[in-house]
Amino acid sequence: MGERIEIHPKNPQARLLQRALEVLERGGLLVAPSDAGYLFAWAIDAVRAEERVQKLRGLDSKHPFTLLCPRLSEVSRLARLDDMAFHVVKPRVPGPYTFILPVSSELPRRFKQAKRKVIGCRIPDHPVLQTLLEAWGAPLLSTSLELSEQASDVTPDRQDAFEVADQTLQHVDLMLDSGDCPPGPTSVIDLSGDAPVLVRQGVGSMDL
Repeated sequence: MGERIEIHPKNPQARLLQRALEVLERGGLLVAPSDAGYLFAWAIDAVRAEERVQKLRGLDSKHPFTLLCPRLSEVSRLARLDDMAFHVVKPRVPGPYTFILPVSSELPRRFKQAKRKVIGCRIPDHPVLQTLLEAWGAPLLSTSLELSEQASDVTPDRQDAFEVADQTLQHVDLMLDSGDCPPGPTSVIDLSGDAPVLVRQGVGSMDL
């Protein structure tokens, strides 16, 4: 059973974030709040944590996970942002969007070994997750939660933190509980071609 920490949603306490950083450092798996629902998060090199997520979500080893980045400069280091992509991304970050982008030469070794040609990047607009990313000093891998269909306490405009804890704590090392948060999913925009393509309409408003 994982630990559940109640953390302030707008001014997260440093001592509580430190516990999350310790979990990440030892290759653990987190549940954290975002601007598009709670999500799983783990360090890029935490292979065991990723395998746990794959098992929980029923995903194969080739499933592409999203890179959480604290700022646009980090996205531009990992991916190639041409003028078209920059003009789409810039006004929408931070926010509930996932951008599919061509990889750059600065891609982490794990992704290079997998011969990835595109990656999904996201800059979340949630103080807890943003502060965690800044403190970690590197991108984190993530994927959204898939809650049971019996989740009776989830409403259209909020995702219930108690429901999230009930369904995930037995599978993770730590949950950063900042209370109910906006539901997902993110809007997904493919920017790997000549023109932007809306792959999924989520909570992020879209007008391409």
